[in-house]
Amino acid sequence: MIYEGNGNDILGTFNLSRECNGFGGDDALAPDSPGHPCFTHFGCPCDMNDNSPHECMPHTHMKAPQASRIPRTRPRVATRPNLSFLNPVFHERSQAEDDGVLSQQLWKLARKTGTLNLSNKGLARVPERIYDINEADADSQAANLEQLSIKEEDAWWNQVPLNNLDLSSNALTHISPKIENLQSLTVLILHDNALVTLPPEMAKLEKLVRLNLSHNKLSDLPRELYSLPELRHLNISYNEFSELDPDISDLHMLEFLDAGHNNIQIIPGGIGFLVRLTALLLPFNHIKELPPDLVSMRSLQKLDLMQNDLIYLPDDIGLLRKLQCLYIQHNDIKMLPDFEGSEELQELHASNNFIESVPKALCANLPHLKIFDLRDNKISILPDEICLLRNLHRLDVSNNSINTLPVTLSALAHLISLQVDGNPIKTIRRDILQCGTTRILKTLQERAQAKAREGGADNATAGAPGPDEALRLRGGQANEARNYPDKYKLRQSRTLAVNLEELTDVPESVFQMAREENVHVVDFARNQLGTLPAGLQHLCHLVTELVLGHNLISHIPPFISQFTRITFIDLSNNLLKDLPSEIGVLNTLRELNIANNRLEFLPNGLYELQSLEVLIASDNHIKALNVSGLGAMRRLATLDLRNNDIDFVPPILGNLTNITRLELVGNPFRQPRHQILAKGTEAIMSYLRDRIPI
Repeated sequence: MIYEGNGNDILGTFNLSRECNGFGGDDALAPDSPGHPCFTHFGCPCDMNDNSPHECMPHTHMKAPQASRIPRTRPRVATRPNLSFLNPVFHERSQAEDDGVLSQQLWKLARKTGTLNLSNKGLARVPERIYDINEADADSQAANLEQLSIKEEDAWWNQVPLNNLDLSSNALTHISPKIENLQSLTVLILHDNALVTLPPEMAKLEKLVRLNLSHNKLSDLPRELYSLPELRHLNISYNEFSELDPDISDLHMLEFLDAGHNNIQIIPGGIGFLVRLTALLLPFNHIKELPPDLVSMRSLQKLDLMQNDLIYLPDDIGLLRKLQCLYIQHNDIKMLPDFEGSEELQELHASNNFIESVPKALCANLPHLKIFDLRDNKISILPDEICLLRNLHRLDVSNNSINTLPVTLSALAHLISLQVDGNPIKTIRRDILQCGTTRILKTLQERAQAKAREGGADNATAGAPGPDEALRLRGGQANEARNYPDKYKLRQSRTLAVNLEELTDVPESVFQMAREENVHVVDFARNQLGTLPAGLQHLCHLVTELVLGHNLISHIPPFISQFTRITFIDLSNNLLKDLPSEIGVLNTLRELNIANNRLEFLPNGLYELQSLEVLIASDNHIKALNVSGLGAMRRLATLDLRNNDIDFVPPILGNLTNITRLELVGNPFRQPRHQILAKGTEAIMSYLRDRIPI
């Protein structure tokens, strides 16, 4: 049967005159050519007719399509000529190409927000138009008031001066002197370029607060740049500086300076005038000594001198009274100073040096030290005074020459990591050392107790009563004979710390003496207290840190509300099921640790803590989250709820953007899945926000 119809009914919208035109010109292929695009694996479209297998039939007289008998061969397809040599991928960019990167859309967005991000655009030059971005463009100047009213968002009165410019990760080799036109800039980011010099005109950016020049090829900065009156953050790391210019001391407002990964050998003497500096980072240089006036930087909190050529540290480095973190790994230091005055120091990293001993005075002068890294040194003995580092969390003495561990290490109530690998220790069996921190400390504690019993037996043999027995004969309580610090220790450390003494109560006289010595820290961790000692009320207007972890506390008395200066409370590893509502009045509290208790919900009083930044409530039995309550805690940044019984995470939790660290692992909920949790807080919050019902 002959199909009476138009061939288009079979071939769809096949248009021979349009589709079979190839690329045009003399090289165009004929429609019936085997290399023509119309040929499919069926051959010519007409070959679908069995009556004419080798001859094209008119398109108006075809049978219904059937299988073709022509062998199915792969067609030849005409290709376009390769013209890529006219514009190769790797070529020197022209000014016109760089100017084209700044599109009209980016231009309008920058004028609206005051921020322009041109990072990672492959720029070889700064687009010239940037330097005039604060000026009214031609369209705004030509438009009348009526036209501007129609598109008010583009009107000049809605434009914001450029204050944040990001040109990082490009191929810039120089900056034009026209940069002086951008006098409203507060942030200028130029890292990861190929800059060799900077124009002196940058000194006219008098509002500049943050300048990042890292990962370039700079060997110096224009002297005029050191007169920037508002500069607070300067990063010149990963460059080719051989020294710091003495004029750097003129940056009086500077708070952060990173000059690491250069070739700096000398720090200028006037650097001590940077009295507002809180972080000085000079790692991976060739510094051999520190200037005497370094200790004049009284605001310094972080000092990084890792990977240099230092032989010693100044004896008076303790004058850096606000110093919290010190990094001196990979130097040639043989002796540590006493750090007298550096009571705020929390981290001391001194690995890979030639240190031979730990000064006894150092242990007494650093009551708040938490991390002490001494691995890969030449230390042969640890002093018994190491126990004075009451707040020590991590001690690493790996790869030294220590053959004996002092039993006083067992008195460090907060020590959770003790690394002793690579030492010739002979007094403790190898299998015990391999069991880790807990087993080592238990062994040392057993030896300390055995030693104490031997001392008591010696006293009995000599006819003298032991301490507890003598107190009982005087009619006192054995609990009062504990190893409480004397007035001198209280005065020096401002800390009342008694750990591992099995205390069930503390005499009121101890707190009265602590009040007289102006004690700020109270630490009764690892005892057997059932509640807060009543005498603690004597210190309610002095205490800033209260550490009561690892006790048997089952309730907190209401007088906790009287602590008007408290910033840190540790109630972890107790028997708490709730907290009193009075805790909500602690307006100065910034960190609260209630992990490893018996809480089934977050106490309501917590939601009134407007200054709380860190809340650790892991390893409890919490079943649900009160997102509205958590939302009232505007400063909460860290929320740790690991290993609880939470079976549902409300999506609106993702709206709490102030939370920068959220820990939810170890709960029975199904969403979000473990893969999302493993990606971190940002991924979790984004996942939750995407599931908020519209």
